[in-house]
Amino acid sequence: MAKFSISDRRYGYFSDCKWPSEAVHVHHVVVLRNTTAEKGFLFCVFAVLALCFFLLKGESIFVALWCLVLNVFFFKKLFKGRVEKESVIVMPNFGVQLETHFRSGKVIRRFVPVGKILKPVLLECLTPVTCYWSLSLIVKGEDELLLVFKELRPPVKMLVPVWKALCTATGDDKNGDDCS
Repeated sequence: MAKFSISDRRYGYFSDCKWPSEAVHVHHVVVLRNTTAEKGFLFCVFAVLALCFFLLKGESIFVALWCLVLNVFFFKKLFKGRVEKESVIVMPNFGVQLETHFRSGKVIRRFVPVGKILKPVLLECLTPVTCYWSLSLIVKGEDELLLVFKELRPPVKMLVPVWKALCTATGDDKNGDDCS
């Protein structure tokens, strides 16, 4: 695994270059696994399962098996769709490829041509409960902003290098102080 250049307790960020050309920038934000929380959840699931078998020992085997099936269903539902990392590949002459990697091995890729990107923007998002930063693209012909990190909410110190690379790729850093 690559060494993180920026990390906090939830996410790790690193940038690498797989191609000989330095023009292509690859940025990764990786979810650092919280194994203690997963172990704690597994302990709770098995405790509930043991409690079900203890309470239902006089009942039919059908009820006990149904309890087991429900526990497995809830366990899969909770861990299904867990994001492992999100990557941004910036190719200045072609466009931007956004990738979301799931723990199941599924990868979702989106490509935005550089000619359609009007401007990358860093936004502060406020909800009644929390405040976080988001990196978005203003895309020509779209009604809504395109989120660069669709599933993750990395801190602003991880978003700034990606934002600067996007500004450079779209030519937005030439017009002043917006992208410096």
